[in-house]
Amino acid sequence: MSELTSASSEMAFFQLLMRCGSLSATARELGLTAPAVSRRLALLEKRLGVQLLSRTTRRNSLTPEGEQYLTQARRILADIEDVERQLRRAIAEPRGLLRINATLGFGRSHIAPVISKFCKAYPEIQVQFHLSVTPPPLTDDAFDVCIRFGEPPDARVIARKVAENRRLLSASPAYLERHGTPRTPADLVRHNCISINHGQDAYGIWRLSAGRKTESVRVSGSLVTNDGDIAVRWALDGHGILMRAEWDIAKYLRSGRLRTVLDRYATPPADIYAVYPARHQSARRVTTFVDFLCQELGERPGE
Repeated sequence: MSELTSASSEMAFFQLLMRCGSLSATARELGLTAPAVSRRLALLEKRLGVQLLSRTTRRNSLTPEGEQYLTQARRILADIEDVERQLRRAIAEPRGLLRINATLGFGRSHIAPVISKFCKAYPEIQVQFHLSVTPPPLTDDAFDVCIRFGEPPDARVIARKVAENRRLLSASPAYLERHGTPRTPADLVRHNCISINHGQDAYGIWRLSAGRKTESVRVSGSLVTNDGDIAVRWALDGHGILMRAEWDIAKYLRSGRLRTVLDRYATPPADIYAVYPARHQSARRVTTFVDFLCQELGERPGE
């Protein structure tokens, strides 16, 4: 037992002794014998180097030092109880600063509305929401939760799957009518492909799989951007074929403004994950937000 724990325990013992009014009553409260309580009191006085009680055959009364010790003990124990109450309240009611990161387009379209609802449901949480073209390193301590596409390979973080997502190849009906529909991945080299450059080594290379076979195609085209929303708008305008996450183009597929191509080929996974450091797994502000995010986004592509 640490000295601090021992001291608070002895304060609580002495406060109980004064409340019970006698050694025998205190012994009954603690399930001890009266001599055991007397020994504990003697050890406390020995440690403090002062006499706390003036003992007579008829009654025990506080010495001036005992009165001072009891007053301070009551104040300290009340402070400890208040701190514990606040901690329990913080655990029960999420509060504090929550720093969230997401990519530009997805964060703006899908995460920002969720944060708005979340803050109404949990007004004691303050949110700082940062959008970036490329996700920050997983070792970066600047954020509590990062929204990522594809499961992070770093085992030092917790990655909770928020929703299913796929990367799809699509183009406008007008483009496909003018240039035809590709039938195999190799056909893509003859098409104008809209590229999104986030600075990755694999920029300009699209990987498509059928069964165990994966083909890597180096695509090219007249339009390149680092913003996914701009790329989608270019595809809608009929400029070429786009590879983009289903959540970003679902409404255009439903309306018919975009059509998928090479449907029987799979692309690298783009499932949506909420990533946070393992040290935050008990932080209520973090886990509550991730639960809320999963509930809001669920398993369906974005509207």
